Amino acid sequence: MHLHDLRGRRVAVWGTGREGIAAVEAIAPHRPDRLIAIQDKVTHLATSWTGHLAEAAPLHEGDDAHRQLAEIDVIVRSPSIPQVHPWIIEHRVRGGVVTGGTALWMADHASKTVGVTGSKGKSTTSTLVHHLLQAAGRPNTLGGNIGIAALSLPEVQQYVVELSVYQCADLTDSPKVVALTSLFPEHLDWAGSEAAYYRDKLNLARHGAEVVIYNAADERLTAELGAGLPLVAANVAEGYHEAEGWFWRGAERLFPRETLGLLGRHNAGNLCVALAAVEGAGVDVPALRAELATAVAAYRPLDQRLTQIADPSGLTFVDDTLSTIPQSAIYAIEAFAGRPLTVLLGGEDRGVDYGPLRDFFVASGIRCTLIGIPDSGERILSTLQDLPGVTTVVAEDLPEAVRLSRKVTPPGGVVLLSPAAPSYGRYDNWQHKSRVFREAIEASA
Repeated sequence: MHLHDLRGRRVAVWGTGREGIAAVEAIAPHRPDRLIAIQDKVTHLATSWTGHLAEAAPLHEGDDAHRQLAEIDVIVRSPSIPQVHPWIIEHRVRGGVVTGGTALWMADHASKTVGVTGSKGKSTTSTLVHHLLQAAGRPNTLGGNIGIAALSLPEVQQYVVELSVYQCADLTDSPKVVALTSLFPEHLDWAGSEAAYYRDKLNLARHGAEVVIYNAADERLTAELGAGLPLVAANVAEGYHEAEGWFWRGAERLFPRETLGLLGRHNAGNLCVALAAVEGAGVDVPALRAELATAVAAYRPLDQRLTQIADPSGLTFVDDTLSTIPQSAIYAIEAFAGRPLTVLLGGEDRGVDYGPLRDFFVASGIRCTLIGIPDSGERILSTLQDLPGVTTVVAEDLPEAVRLSRKVTPPGGVVLLSPAAPSYGRYDNWQHKSRVFREAIEASA
């Protein structure tokens, strides 16, 4: 569905955050028969819904919003509105259309877009693709789930768009180049089931992509992709991969592993996916290896992703607040496994299975101290009890966990906040949790 297809139709924009605002501002000029904004509950608005927003799309909340939907043709939902929400189900049963701002934008921009998704690594990979394309003389704009909402992006010649499962689910057009980093069970409360989550995530690749780059080292991703797609594997010997301290394209050596300043095996894998995506976008990577190596060396990690914080004590604190699933915590722990290590685990409890984290410790034999923080920390630790070399401690909150970590971590060691759970519940978002972590480090120094 294109934006111009909304002309003369009755449209509800569900959500009043940046995605909702972008949708109203993009849809209104196409003159729908009716345009309203809705929220399923009365809530404190981050942006006041007044002025031009209220004029273009009057806001309805709670029961009133539900009543209004009975006369709506198309719901344009913000990313947080789940597949399993009763109003979404009702609307579809009535024959109504459900779409999103990213889907409306993609219908007009797919041919000049690199789209990146994955359960882990999508932000790093999308920013690497953006950075490498710039270095190759291909100006581009980065947006989507990271930075600017798709419907607010300027008109340019090339886009790199990061997409969450929320944004992938509604697409009816695939980007020209799709890059897939990983696939783990996540956001099951939004999708409704593990199978539905995989379906919605991989929907990004199923609507006419010219090339689909995938991380072949991820067994789940490889298994779920199936046949019928224009697949190109990364992290295999015949493609872009890292081995023997170098990055390679097949048998052709490109530049040393140390060129990439990001820690961890998974980040080397992310770069390989990014290099394959850049090639898929038309760049001759081997011919430009020197320029791309310089760009890789200049790349800086995103905040709250294995961000190291020096401390006068000699300990290294690491902020990996954006770790929201067991697999992301595993990657972080691997990155620091060679040093004395204390790991802070826990956050909003969504009932995630932490069996994979236990399996990792059993297989790796890594020795460390684990400190559980609310709300899920104690449950996570109950899964990890009685492992050889692993000590578990429960803290009443994050500041206490930081204080305890100073006592139990040997000199020269690492204190890693990699929660393996979302930040919501006790915190507004991951930025809030990160701020509390850093304040606790300073207060306990």
